[in-house]
Amino acid sequence: MTRRNTPRVSFIGFGEAGQAIASGLRDTGIERIAAWDILFPEAAGARLKSAGEAIGVRVAPSAGDAVRDSDMIISAVTAASSLEAARSVAPHLAGNPYYLDINSVSPGRKQETAALLGERTRYVDIAVVAPIHPDRHRTPLLISGPHAEGISPLLRELEMQLTVVGPEVGSAAAIKMIRSVMIKGIEALTLECFLAAARAGILEEVTASLKNNYPGLNWVEIADYNLERMASHGERRAAEMEESAATLRQLGLDPLMVDSTVKRQREMGAMGKHEALRQTLKSGRAAMLSAISALAKGRH
Repeated sequence: MTRRNTPRVSFIGFGEAGQAIASGLRDTGIERIAAWDILFPEAAGARLKSAGEAIGVRVAPSAGDAVRDSDMIISAVTAASSLEAARSVAPHLAGNPYYLDINSVSPGRKQETAALLGERTRYVDIAVVAPIHPDRHRTPLLISGPHAEGISPLLRELEMQLTVVGPEVGSAAAIKMIRSVMIKGIEALTLECFLAAARAGILEEVTASLKNNYPGLNWVEIADYNLERMASHGERRAAEMEESAATLRQLGLDPLMVDSTVKRQREMGAMGKHEALRQTLKSGRAAMLSAISALAKGRH
């Protein structure tokens, strides 16, 4: 594929990540972008379709229609749906497009997806290793697979920030899944530690004492950020951590901590749907913890 400043791009999955990347690519001058999301036919898809229209993305009536004549397909679905997303477009592929799998899934799932698509696409394993906002398409990426080097010049021309980590499908995913053990695990520990401190009436004391061991970290900011992320994205993070658990099992490790992180993330994702908690997400850890505690008590 040659650089024409307007490669034909399609998205399978048009949630937060898809919308953010699409809007960034539009700003770079990409004119032909199509999108399909499994929610489009449902009432819940109205918001996604409106976002696409506002960005200037063609809202496709099906997955097959979205990928028609595409030079580059970006798969940005939920972790559980990544294989099915590839299966939905496989019969409609032509022209050997690049298939950028940015989903947060295990190396084994990436390899299974690449095998399913076979020679119909040039499959690229991509791991997004920072929040998608505010950088959108410029968010740091790790990429791997036999076509990683081939697509790198195009992605860089599109202002994407990337590091090629190897020629094997699954290398980028492995880094993402294993680092998530720490990132999402610390989020879960933050909730557990600070919620206990708040209930004991020693929130400020515990916060201050953490500086004895981690003098370079601002635990007020960390707690505010981690609690908000869990409440806003806990369900998605839980699904990602299930993929981290699968990754560890593939490596012969029993994911004891990861399995617990899944539970905490999913619990917070459910709570985050309540307006009582959502209203506190910009108010700091004390307000969030108070709302979390009230919601937890109401469930028992």
